[in-house]
Amino acid sequence: MIKRFLLAVLLGGIPVFSFSQSNFEIKLQDILNKKEYINSSVGIQVTEIESGLSVFEYNPTKLMIPASTLKIVTSAAALEMLGAGYRFKTQIGYVGDLKENNELNGDLVIVGGGDPTLGSMYFNNSDPGYTFINLWVQRIKAYGIHQINGDIIFDSSIYDTEKVPSTWIWGDIGNYYGAGANAFTCFDNLFRITFKSDERAGELTNIISTYPKIDGMEITNEVTSSENNSDNAYVFGSPFDKKRVIRGTIPKGRNAFTIKAAVHHPEEIIASELKAQLAREGVFYMGEIKFGKPDKSKFNTVYVQESPTLAEIVKVLNHESVNLFAEHLVKQIAAEKTGIGNREKGIELITEFWKSKGIFEDDFFMEDGSGLSHFNAISPNQITSILIYMIGKSSESMAFLNSLPNAGSGTLSGFSTESFPENTLKAKSGSMTRVRCYAGFLQTNSDKEIAFSIMFNQFSGSGSKLTKEIENLLFELRK
Repeated sequence: MIKRFLLAVLLGGIPVFSFSQSNFEIKLQDILNKKEYINSSVGIQVTEIESGLSVFEYNPTKLMIPASTLKIVTSAAALEMLGAGYRFKTQIGYVGDLKENNELNGDLVIVGGGDPTLGSMYFNNSDPGYTFINLWVQRIKAYGIHQINGDIIFDSSIYDTEKVPSTWIWGDIGNYYGAGANAFTCFDNLFRITFKSDERAGELTNIISTYPKIDGMEITNEVTSSENNSDNAYVFGSPFDKKRVIRGTIPKGRNAFTIKAAVHHPEEIIASELKAQLAREGVFYMGEIKFGKPDKSKFNTVYVQESPTLAEIVKVLNHESVNLFAEHLVKQIAAEKTGIGNREKGIELITEFWKSKGIFEDDFFMEDGSGLSHFNAISPNQITSILIYMIGKSSESMAFLNSLPNAGSGTLSGFSTESFPENTLKAKSGSMTRVRCYAGFLQTNSDKEIAFSIMFNQFSGSGSKLTKEIENLLFELRK
């Protein structure tokens, strides 16, 4: 599929193939007639890529909650506006005078660059420790700083102070997928809580460990053991304090069952570990840890750490549907264009970009970059228009296409590789309570390439059952 798309971009003029809709329409109607979906909102757009012609529509302009398919909007805009080779930068430096005896008469300064990959499990699987902080300390020592006669200052001014978007719900913001973007994001802005559960169902569990340690964290545990063999524990708490209540259930009879919760003050984790690592390496400081903005005109650079490329980050973002990475892209676009990372400004810039490409001429509502907000609204036609633009007009088409998972991988891991072999299906999923959406590219058995968006909102019944129904619909499109 990738080769075919590139040929289409380079050569053009590939002939339009015939398309039979009958089996697809019959299958769709069967689904819509079921009691679980008869009162739901459904929108579908299927468009042939080469001709740009619509080959099937069902409420194509209806605004619907996209869930994580909104990441298509965000990631595509970021690739276009920042470039696939863009890298986030964290700067280590100082203000003051560095003496010949290796004493710094001034402050060590860490300037956050909004890098979402520092210590990330998606980029540092082989070493879950504080490798990047160890590297910082090594570079500080190698530069000749062995004693700091001032403070260590963490500069977060690249982003504003908003912790999470205002339209995220209470049930999300305490959990790992509800972590917000931060100038000093680290370890995916999450911490792990490990429980031990009783052999009997219905008994209160015990928390046996948390990692990393967070100073001042207060956890009230109301989690009980259950016959259900899955994680149904949820973390509740404000992003402005460190009090957490955990409710729900985990499987019974577990000696160590771990869940993940959001960290909303990651700069404190980095500060604590940097302080400890400096001491271990014999670099002493006489002042305090501070969070503020030093005089940049007097800043001397010691080391600049760069993130993986944006293409690599976007691939993880869309394959694994990482909300945190998407929120970083929104703020980073604003930071690069205006000087400060602000969510509302980033959304405004993304919307203006797509409008300049002839997309979003109709109503469109974007409240975040990840799709976690229930206030987002986009139509199937708008999503397919972005897909077609990215594959046909974008200079970053390969990076975007590679960011979408195939059947059997990423968030499409449950899709049959027999039904969708190799690159015949590349798509982004979007799921939340009573929302299931899929959008991407499909190669038919007659070698025709199509872009599609299938959106279901406010259905009853099982989400996994609807996912299977959509998979079967896509299989019909291949025939």
